[in-house]
Amino acid sequence: MNIWLLIILMAMVTFSIRYALYARANSIKLPAKLEQALKFSAPCVLTAILVPAVLMPQGELTVTFDNPYLFGAIIAILVALWKKNILLTIVISMGCFFAYKWLLL
Repeated sequence: MNIWLLIILMAMVTFSIRYALYARANSIKLPAKLEQALKFSAPCVLTAILVPAVLMPQGELTVTFDNPYLFGAIIAILVALWKKNILLTIVISMGCFFAYKWLLL
């Protein structure tokens, strides 16, 4: 089978499934408490992904001063709380992460 035909068919299936759900999204009214609870789903998912990556970079718990991931995460939290600017937070925390990794390890 031609690879391009396969890619196009997979895109059509993916689009049709998602479009069917989005088309009905406005007609469904969720309870206010459920809508309020769903606002916390993205931070919860991101926390579940990031905490193991920060605290267990080599597969075992590393909460020490020689963990550059933990250092970068702490800097990111501090800059985010201080400036409330996503791009600045990313740039400063990544810069601190790489500088810490280059200088200490």
